[in-house]
Amino acid sequence: MTSRLRPVQPGKTTLVAVLDIGSTKICCVIARLTPRAEGRALRSRSHQAEVIGFGYGPSAGVKSGVVTDIEKAEHAIRSVVGMAERAAGLTLESVIVNVTAGRLGSETFSAAVSLDGQEVEKADLHRVLRAVNERSVRPERSIIHALPIGYAIDGQKGIRDPKGMVGDKLGVDVAVVSSETLAMRNLELVLHRCHLQIEALIATPYASGLATLVDDEAQLGVACIDFGGATTTVSVFNDGHLVYADAIAIGGHHLTLDIARQLSVSVADAERLKTFYGSVLPGQADERDLIAIQPVGASHDEAPGQVARSVLTRIMRPRIEEILTAIRDRMQATGMMDVCCRRFVLTGGASEMTGLPEVARRTLARNVRTGRPMGIAGLPEMAKGAAFATVAGMLIYPQVCSQEYQEPRGSRKLTGTDGYFHRVGNWLKTSF
Repeated sequence: MTSRLRPVQPGKTTLVAVLDIGSTKICCVIARLTPRAEGRALRSRSHQAEVIGFGYGPSAGVKSGVVTDIEKAEHAIRSVVGMAERAAGLTLESVIVNVTAGRLGSETFSAAVSLDGQEVEKADLHRVLRAVNERSVRPERSIIHALPIGYAIDGQKGIRDPKGMVGDKLGVDVAVVSSETLAMRNLELVLHRCHLQIEALIATPYASGLATLVDDEAQLGVACIDFGGATTTVSVFNDGHLVYADAIAIGGHHLTLDIARQLSVSVADAERLKTFYGSVLPGQADERDLIAIQPVGASHDEAPGQVARSVLTRIMRPRIEEILTAIRDRMQATGMMDVCCRRFVLTGGASEMTGLPEVARRTLARNVRTGRPMGIAGLPEMAKGAAFATVAGMLIYPQVCSQEYQEPRGSRKLTGTDGYFHRVGNWLKTSF
């Protein structure tokens, strides 16, 4: 339960490097964070991000956020990181990386400690958070985020900062986002082969929400759905905090495979058909609009086949409804449909499909809008769409990571049986 990333200092300029490892694309961005004056919009952000290096390429060796081929993943990451390094004119040693793999999920833990009528001090906050830590740690899962979402004194909830207040009992609710340890270790292994250290891990749904939600939405309650290549993730924000995160292993690439199988065309052709002609909402002229298709294995001199545009819609719509229904059922099972306050924001590459907001409105029975990354300067034109929301959110994360619980670090011992000098002496004895 440790936030390893040091928060950016107020009033100071700093450089940050982020790496988005997705199932269909890998993107690396190096940005300069400069202090910004507090304005009405995006009040939670203390700095403005200006991109100085950008690298982008197709993904390889990664499936549904899980590393499936270390060699291929290493080559794909090296080429993208090299592109960003050349554009920025510097060499990276560590990056902030997103996590979608390992059955991403979240739980809310509560704990309380006795105050005996004393004032709440920093040590009391650490005591109650350590109590949550002991309850939430499991050997097979690693904690990515531990966000205190509300304190209570003597049963009185809704307290933001209890320091200095008096009471008998201090309680806290913490939203804990975790993932399977082995999936994250494989990710770490690939980056070590690329000579990169992981500066911090951030859950993909959290990053997407940070980039696309405005302050009022996050305060009132909202759910953000990120339609990725092979995974769809959802995050719920309430009272300005992340309170829930989840992921399902179905995404935009599954629509492409559905089209390829049903129309018997190549995956590349199916992707082109989905991008140019795909819609999940039937139109009046769809039966008359004919699309030329080239069947798999057909020679170039053969005449291409033709299908009506409505056929494409009938293939794509059931898959989209399946994704939205799965998210709705999961959120209803955890009570999050009431927390999100009748509002959804759609983002991610697959969210740009024609008619998706209308279908989502009908399936979820909620208000729906499409979200794009906000407040990031210097991004190339191609990276300003919803497909790059996660990358933008990772640039915002260093500005808000101070909200997370951080394990207090012990003072470093220099002498003694496990001190620094003793370890150096042992190394000298064993090495020479």
